[in-house]
Amino acid sequence: MGKSDDDYDEDNNDIEKKSKNKRHRKDKPWDNDSIDHWKIEPVTPEEGLGAPIEESSFATLFPKYREKYIREMWPLVTRSLKKYGIDCELNLTEGSMTVKTTRKTWDPFIIMKARDLIKLLARSIPVQQAMKILEDEMYCDIIKIKNLVRNKERFAKRRQRLIGPNGATLKAIELVTDCYVMVQGNTVSVMGNITGLKRVRNVVLDCMNNVHPIYNIKKLMIKKELADNPDMQDTNWDRFLPQFKKKNVKRKKKPIIKKKEKTPFPPAQTPRKVDLELESGEYFLNKTQKEARKQKEKAAENLEKKTEKLQKRAQEFVAPKEEGRKRQADAPTTSDEVTRISKKFKSQKQEKVKVERQPSEYIQ
Repeated sequence: MGKSDDDYDEDNNDIEKKSKNKRHRKDKPWDNDSIDHWKIEPVTPEEGLGAPIEESSFATLFPKYREKYIREMWPLVTRSLKKYGIDCELNLTEGSMTVKTTRKTWDPFIIMKARDLIKLLARSIPVQQAMKILEDEMYCDIIKIKNLVRNKERFAKRRQRLIGPNGATLKAIELVTDCYVMVQGNTVSVMGNITGLKRVRNVVLDCMNNVHPIYNIKKLMIKKELADNPDMQDTNWDRFLPQFKKKNVKRKKKPIIKKKEKTPFPPAQTPRKVDLELESGEYFLNKTQKEARKQKEKAAENLEKKTEKLQKRAQEFVAPKEEGRKRQADAPTTSDEVTRISKKFKSQKQEKVKVERQPSEYIQ
C-alpha cells in the first residue's frame, strides 16, 4: 500500500523542524562518532609544538640515606631526561634534586612528569621503576599516612598490616589494582593508572582507619571478575559484593590509677641510722653491750623457731578425730538417760532404808 497525502505532509514537517534546529550548524569532517575525545594522543618531536617561553623548574629534597644511591644513578636520570629536553641538577650540599625546562623541550607536560620522577626517587623507589612515570598513561600518587594515627605503636601495627607477612598483602593489592605500591616511612608511593590510584588510596586510608585490607581486596577481586564478564556490564553489582558487619570486641578495662595529691611541701626526711639508734637507746651502749643485745635477740629468734618446729612435730602424733556412730531414730537423748538413771538410784536407796531393822529386834 502507498503512502497517503497526510503521511507525506508529516514527513515534510519533520524535515523542516530538523533544518530549523541545525540551521547554523555545519558539517565537521574531522569530528565523527569513531573518534575518542578522551584518548591521550602521544606527542612527538616532529610535531614541533615549539619551545616554552618561560623556564619552569621544580626541586625536591631527599633523605641522607638515599644520597649514595641517587649519586650512582644520576647519570642514567640525566640521559633519560635529556631526550625530552629537560635539564636536571643534583645538589649534595643541600640534599636536593632540581628539574627545569630548556629551549629544546618539545613536550609541554614532560616537566610535570620529571617532577614526579624526582619525588619518587626521594621516596626510595628504584630508578628502573621510577623511569616508567615518563610514559603517557602512567601516573603516581604519594599518600601521607603520618597524621592519620596519633599513637606511634598503633601506627606501626597498621602500617605493618598494610604490608602483610613477607609482603603478601602488598603484593595482593598490586595484583588487584595493577599498580606498583611502595611503603616507605610515613608515606605510601603508588604508580599506575588513574582508577588503580584511587583504589589503592581507598585501601590505604581504610587500613589506617582500622579496616583490614583483606576486606577491600575481596571486593576488588569480585569487581575485577565482574568487569571481565560482558554480560554483567549494565547490571548492579551490589548483590555480588560482600557486606561486612562491624563487631564490637570487648576489651579489658584499664585499671583506674588514682593520682597522688600534690602538695607544695617536700616529703618528710627519712631518718638516718644514727637517729634510729638514738631512739632505741643503742647509740649509748658499749661494744660489749651491743654484742650482748644482739646475742639475746638471736637467742629469742632461735627459741621461736625451735618452738614452731616442735609444734609441727607434735601435730604428727595427734590422733585424728573419729566420727561418732549415727544415732537411731528411737534412741533416747542424753538428758532422758540421766533422769532415768537418777530415778533408779533413788528407788534403790529407799528400799535399803525400808529393809534396815533396829538392833532391839535382834535382842530376845
